[in-house]
Amino acid sequence: MRSSTWFSAAVAFFAAVFMGGPLAAQTAKGGDDPAFLAFSAGYHDILDDNEAFEGRLEYRHDKKLWIFKPFIGAMATSDEAAYGYAGVLVDVYLGRRWVLTPSFAPGIYRKGDGKDLGGAIEFKSQLELSYRFDNRSRFGIGFSHMSNASIYDSNPGVETLFLTYALPLGGR
Repeated sequence: MRSSTWFSAAVAFFAAVFMGGPLAAQTAKGGDDPAFLAFSAGYHDILDDNEAFEGRLEYRHDKKLWIFKPFIGAMATSDEAAYGYAGVLVDVYLGRRWVLTPSFAPGIYRKGDGKDLGGAIEFKSQLELSYRFDNRSRFGIGFSHMSNASIYDSNPGVETLFLTYALPLGGR
Protein backbone atom coordinates (compact mmCIF):
# COMPACT_ATOMS: atom_id res chain seq x y z
CA MET A 1 0.00 0.00 0.00
CA ARG A 2 1.37 3.45 -0.91
CA SER A 3 2.50 5.73 1.92
CA SER A 4 -0.11 8.36 1.00
CA THR A 5 -2.85 5.72 1.39
CA TRP A 6 -1.56 4.89 4.85
CA PHE A 7 -1.36 8.61 5.72
CA SER A 8 -4.94 9.23 4.59
CA ALA A 9 -6.25 6.21 6.45
CA ALA A 10 -4.34 7.22 9.59
CA VAL A 11 -5.75 10.77 9.53
CA ALA A 12 -9.32 9.52 9.14
CA PHE A 13 -8.90 6.85 11.83
CA PHE A 14 -7.29 9.28 14.29
CA ALA A 15 -10.00 11.87 13.75
CA ALA A 16 -12.88 9.43 14.06
CA VAL A 17 -11.73 7.25 16.93
CA PHE A 18 -9.21 8.98 19.17
CA MET A 19 -10.72 12.44 19.04
CA GLY A 20 -14.37 11.42 19.12
CA GLY A 21 -15.14 13.26 22.35
CA PRO A 22 -13.15 16.43 21.59
CA LEU A 23 -14.47 16.47 18.04
CA ALA A 24 -18.04 16.20 19.25
CA ALA A 25 -17.41 19.20 21.51
CA GLN A 26 -15.78 21.13 18.67
CA THR A 27 -18.66 20.43 16.31
CA ALA A 28 -20.98 22.32 18.66
CA LYS A 29 -19.16 25.54 17.68
CA GLY A 30 -20.36 25.09 14.12
CA GLY A 31 -23.55 23.26 14.95
CA ASP A 32 -25.62 25.92 13.21
CA ASP A 33 -23.99 25.19 9.87
CA PRO A 34 -26.44 24.36 7.07
CA ALA A 35 -25.88 21.95 4.21
CA PHE A 36 -23.30 23.07 1.63
CA LEU A 37 -22.83 22.95 -2.10
CA ALA A 38 -19.05 22.76 -2.54
CA PHE A 39 -17.18 23.65 -5.73
CA SER A 40 -13.56 22.51 -6.05
CA ALA A 41 -10.84 22.99 -8.64
CA GLY A 42 -7.39 21.52 -8.50
CA TYR A 43 -4.26 19.92 -9.86
CA HIS A 44 -5.00 16.21 -10.44
CA ASP A 45 -2.16 13.64 -10.11
CA ILE A 46 0.16 16.21 -8.58
CA LEU A 47 2.71 13.59 -7.45
CA ASP A 48 2.99 11.72 -10.77
CA ASP A 49 3.16 12.38 -14.51
CA ASN A 50 -0.50 12.31 -15.63
CA GLU A 51 -1.33 15.87 -14.58
CA ALA A 52 -4.75 17.28 -15.40
CA PHE A 53 -7.21 19.91 -14.23
CA GLU A 54 -9.81 18.53 -11.81
CA GLY A 55 -13.24 19.98 -11.09
CA ARG A 56 -15.57 18.73 -8.40
CA LEU A 57 -19.09 19.36 -7.15
CA GLU A 58 -20.30 18.05 -3.77
CA TYR A 59 -23.44 18.22 -1.68
CA ARG A 60 -22.49 18.16 2.02
CA HIS A 61 -25.46 17.37 4.26
CA ASP A 62 -26.10 19.25 7.52
CA LYS A 63 -27.45 16.24 9.44
CA LYS A 64 -25.04 14.26 11.60
CA LEU A 65 -24.78 10.70 12.82
CA TRP A 66 -22.55 11.08 15.88
CA ILE A 67 -19.78 13.28 14.40
CA PHE A 68 -20.17 12.18 10.76
CA LYS A 69 -21.99 14.06 8.01
CA PRO A 70 -22.87 12.34 4.73
CA PHE A 71 -21.90 13.83 1.39
CA ILE A 72 -22.14 12.96 -2.29
CA GLY A 73 -20.09 14.23 -5.19
CA ALA A 74 -18.85 14.02 -8.73
CA MET A 75 -15.40 14.74 -10.15
CA ALA A 76 -14.17 15.18 -13.72
CA THR A 77 -10.74 15.93 -15.14
CA SER A 78 -9.51 17.67 -18.27
CA ASP A 79 -8.44 14.26 -19.61
CA GLU A 80 -12.03 12.97 -19.34
CA ALA A 81 -11.65 10.86 -16.20
CA ALA A 82 -14.75 10.88 -13.99
CA TYR A 83 -15.58 9.72 -10.48
CA GLY A 84 -18.93 9.56 -8.67
CA TYR A 85 -18.83 8.99 -4.92
CA ALA A 86 -20.65 9.13 -1.59
CA GLY A 87 -19.13 9.11 1.87
CA VAL A 88 -18.77 10.76 5.24
CA LEU A 89 -16.93 13.79 6.56
CA VAL A 90 -16.19 15.36 9.92
CA ASP A 91 -16.05 19.11 10.51
CA VAL A 92 -13.49 19.93 13.21
CA TYR A 93 -13.81 23.57 14.28
CA LEU A 94 -10.48 25.16 15.17
CA GLY A 95 -11.95 28.21 16.83
CA ARG A 96 -14.72 30.23 15.20
CA ARG A 97 -13.19 30.73 11.75
CA TRP A 98 -11.16 27.65 10.78
CA VAL A 99 -12.60 24.24 9.92
CA LEU A 100 -10.56 21.09 9.32
CA THR A 101 -12.54 18.50 7.35
CA PRO A 102 -11.26 14.95 6.88
CA SER A 103 -13.46 12.79 4.66
CA PHE A 104 -13.69 9.35 3.09
CA ALA A 105 -15.78 8.22 0.10
CA PRO A 106 -15.93 5.07 -2.00
CA GLY A 107 -17.09 5.46 -5.57
CA ILE A 108 -17.02 4.48 -9.22
CA TYR A 109 -14.19 5.69 -11.50
CA ARG A 110 -14.03 5.95 -15.30
CA LYS A 111 -10.55 6.67 -16.63
CA GLY A 112 -11.45 8.26 -19.97
CA ASP A 113 -8.09 9.40 -21.38
CA GLY A 114 -6.77 9.76 -17.81
CA LYS A 115 -4.79 7.60 -15.48
CA ASP A 116 -5.62 3.91 -15.18
CA LEU A 117 -6.23 3.38 -11.46
CA GLY A 118 -6.58 -0.40 -11.76
CA GLY A 119 -10.37 -0.74 -11.73
CA ALA A 120 -13.74 0.95 -11.40
CA ILE A 121 -14.09 0.81 -7.60
CA GLU A 122 -11.95 3.50 -5.96
CA PHE A 123 -11.73 5.13 -2.52
CA LYS A 124 -11.10 8.84 -1.94
CA SER A 125 -9.74 10.20 1.32
CA GLN A 126 -8.99 13.86 1.81
CA LEU A 127 -8.12 16.57 4.26
CA GLU A 128 -9.37 20.14 3.79
CA LEU A 129 -8.66 23.30 5.79
CA SER A 130 -11.18 26.11 5.30
CA TYR A 131 -11.80 29.63 6.50
CA ARG A 132 -15.40 30.14 7.65
CA PHE A 133 -16.94 33.51 6.77
CA ASP A 134 -19.72 35.29 8.73
CA ASN A 135 -22.35 34.01 6.28
CA ARG A 136 -21.03 30.45 6.97
CA SER A 137 -19.59 30.06 3.46
CA ARG A 138 -16.11 28.54 3.41
CA PHE A 139 -12.99 28.89 1.30
CA GLY A 140 -10.28 26.31 1.71
CA ILE A 141 -7.38 24.27 0.45
CA GLY A 142 -7.15 20.52 0.50
CA PHE A 143 -5.29 17.40 -0.50
CA SER A 144 -6.93 14.16 -1.59
CA HIS A 145 -5.78 10.65 -2.39
CA MET A 146 -7.74 8.21 -4.50
CA SER A 147 -6.86 4.55 -4.97
CA ASN A 148 -8.42 1.11 -5.03
CA ALA A 149 -6.90 -0.07 -1.72
CA SER A 150 -5.20 -2.94 -3.60
CA ILE A 151 -8.43 -4.76 -4.45
CA TYR A 152 -7.05 -5.00 -8.02
CA ASP A 153 -3.63 -6.15 -9.24
CA SER A 154 -2.64 -2.57 -10.09
CA ASN A 155 -3.03 0.27 -7.53
CA PRO A 156 -1.18 3.39 -8.72
CA GLY A 157 -3.37 5.95 -6.91
CA VAL A 158 -3.69 9.64 -7.63
CA GLU A 159 -3.30 12.76 -5.48
CA THR A 160 -4.97 16.13 -5.98
CA LEU A 161 -4.22 19.54 -4.51
CA PHE A 162 -7.33 21.70 -4.72
CA LEU A 163 -9.18 24.86 -3.67
CA THR A 164 -12.80 24.70 -2.49
CA TYR A 165 -15.60 27.19 -2.06
CA ALA A 166 -18.53 25.85 -0.02
CA LEU A 167 -21.78 27.74 -0.46
CA PRO A 168 -24.26 27.38 2.45
CA LEU A 169 -27.74 26.18 1.49
CA GLY A 170 -30.78 27.23 3.48
CA GLY A 171 -31.04 29.97 6.04
CA ARG A 172 -30.63 28.64 9.51
